[in-house]
Amino acid sequence: MKTKVDVSELPKVHRPRAIHILCSKWYPEYVQSLVTTCERVLRDNGFAEVITHTLPGSLELPLAARDLLAEDREHAIDAIICFGIIVKGETYHFEMISNECIRGLGQVMHEYRRPIIVEVIPVTDIAHAASRAADDEFNKGIEAAVAAIEMIAWRRKITHA
Repeated sequence: MKTKVDVSELPKVHRPRAIHILCSKWYPEYVQSLVTTCERVLRDNGFAEVITHTLPGSLELPLAARDLLAEDREHAIDAIICFGIIVKGETYHFEMISNECIRGLGQVMHEYRRPIIVEVIPVTDIAHAASRAADDEFNKGIEAAVAAIEMIAWRRKITHA
């Protein structure tokens, strides 16, 4: 289901820090569209430091997120956003990668208490990925940026960070 996300009334984040985007190298035409759209929304909302890292695949996203946060002793990272496309094939590889990626990212988020926004999109047909990465108001990069901004603002309010 396509969802249009309203970006007109996002909370203002004072003194925004870095946001890191982790993306899989698979299906770059779709992943890059998600990243580009997400970066635009973040920059339009005051996030000047958006750093993108391209990784071998979605399975590597949790380790990369853990490495970034483990080295972030100054708490300079506000959030991490992850993008990937996983297409179901004839084997159980799809299930293994999807499940381990999501489980690992959740574990890292809880361990380091920093938002990790996940737009790793598991699909049974590449057309579904194309639809979610289209250059329109339904691009999942918008949703990821909005979720990051809202979580950062909410956490700052309750943790006084």
